[in-house]
Order: sequence, then C-alpha cells, then structure tokens
Amino acid sequence: MEENIKSGFVTIIGRPNVGKSTLMNHLIGQKIAITSKKPQTTRNRIQTVYTDRERGQIVFVDTPGIHKAKNKLGEYMVNVAESSLKDVDAILWLVEPTNYIGAGEQHIIGQLKKVNIPVILIINKVDMVEKEKILESIDTYRKAYDFDEIIPTSALRGHNLDDVIDTIFKYLPYGPMFYDEDTVTDQPERQIAAEIIREKSLHALDEEVPHGIAVTIESMKDRKKGNITDIEATIICERESHKGIIIGKSGAMLKKIGSNARFELERLLERKVNLKLWVKVKKDWRDSDALMKNFGYRKEDF
Repeated sequence: MEENIKSGFVTIIGRPNVGKSTLMNHLIGQKIAITSKKPQTTRNRIQTVYTDRERGQIVFVDTPGIHKAKNKLGEYMVNVAESSLKDVDAILWLVEPTNYIGAGEQHIIGQLKKVNIPVILIINKVDMVEKEKILESIDTYRKAYDFDEIIPTSALRGHNLDDVIDTIFKYLPYGPMFYDEDTVTDQPERQIAAEIIREKSLHALDEEVPHGIAVTIESMKDRKKGNITDIEATIICERESHKGIIIGKSGAMLKKIGSNARFELERLLERKVNLKLWVKVKKDWRDSDALMKNFGYRKEDF
C-alpha cells in the first residue's frame, strides 16, 4: 500500500480577501485559519494537513494575500506569500470570477512564470455569478497563463471541493506521509488562540483599527482540577484612540470580543475557557522590526 501513497506540499495563493482561508478550512473540515471580510487577515504561513489513508497526504500552506505593501508588516506578508511558491509540489491560485485581469493578478502571473510548478486555477465564489460569467472568466484566465487545471468552486458553499482534492493528488509525487494521520495543523495551540482572538476583533471593530492590531498570549494554562483552561491575552493597537474603540463604552466592545473568542476557543480546545483580555498601545508597531518579531512575525521564518 505504501508504494501507492502520494504526499506533498501545496500552497494556496491569491489576492487578499479572495477566500483562501475559507477554502482551506473547508478542505480540512475544521477551522484553522481565521477568516474575515477585511483584507490582510492571514499574516503568516499556516500549514494544515489533509490525510486520506488510501491516497496519501496533502500539506496545505495558506499564505497572506499578495498585495502592494504599505509598511514593514505588509512587506513581510508579501515576502511570506511569494517565498512559498518555491518549495511546493503544486500551487492553488484562487481568483474571483471576472473577465478582467487587474494589476494585482498580473503581478501574480509574473511570479508564476518564474517557477516550474503545476498551477491549478481555482475560480472561487461562482455561486455569486451567472454561469455565463464563469465561462467568460475561464476563457480570460486561460489566455493569460497556461494552467494545468482550472476548477470553478464555491469554498463557502463547499461546491466542487472533492474535485479540488482529486486534482491535487494527480500532481503530487509518490512518497510517505509527512505527518501522523491525526495531525491537522503544525500551528501551536497558543498561536491558534491568538489568531482566534484577532479574528473576533476584526469582526467586531471598524475598518481602520483592525489592520493595526496584534494579539499576544501572556499565559495559557490548564487547571489541575476541572476541565478549564485559563488564558490571558493582550490586544496590541497602534494609537490611544484605537485603544478606546477596542475597549468600547463601559468595556462593552472588549466584552463582546472576549465572549465571541471564548465561544470559539471552547470549541477548539473542547474544554471550558476562562479568558482575560487587556489592551495595550505600541505606537506604529507595524513599522518596527523589533515589535513585529515580538508579535510573531519573523523575517527568518521564510
């Protein structure tokens, strides 16, 4: 049986907010990457593992969206995304259905032309448009780049996802699995917890504030008695005015973020969670190498 097993790494790329994390969460069957309608939600490479005992293992690398960087954090994110194209067995490129290829997509095509790796184009969100539009979109992209496969999907609705998995296996090399079959992610629990708190902040807050927030887990301990985990976390923002918005009137906003995050954390950890949140200001941390490193964004990781 071992000889028939295929295993490999697949990176998911695309512009911000095209549905990369949603796709990965649906393919894996559980939530690892945080999702939000706001761009730049994913900041690091997140590896998740899809195992099929008969066929083998796909290690997905979810990356930040490729975009024009406005600060050091932005540059870091783009470097993470672009460096992930080199060391994988296949690339999934997610786009939305359109018959116009903008500058952002042209930039990605330029990056793809530099690597000799199978590229599978995923046209996502096809549930939002007429069938005619999907066909036009396939035609437009086919003319722009010689894709190995083009698959229309809806990550949110779960349409055509089996097709995506079947197609990926077609391009993977034969070889043993990289992880145990019950592994779902290589992310430490603390990092996933921090990301969940950040996601709930993104959902609750206004447009401008979320880009400038990071979350650090100060402590995460299981109690010896009772099925309870105590988590203490700090939401970092860039300005005093943002701190006020995050805390909200009489602490209402922070309470909302906390209760939403606690609900999700309890589902993840399968135990009760006692969550304490603080808010701190670190001025312009997104342009400070030292502070970025403190919050888990390290250049040497890619």
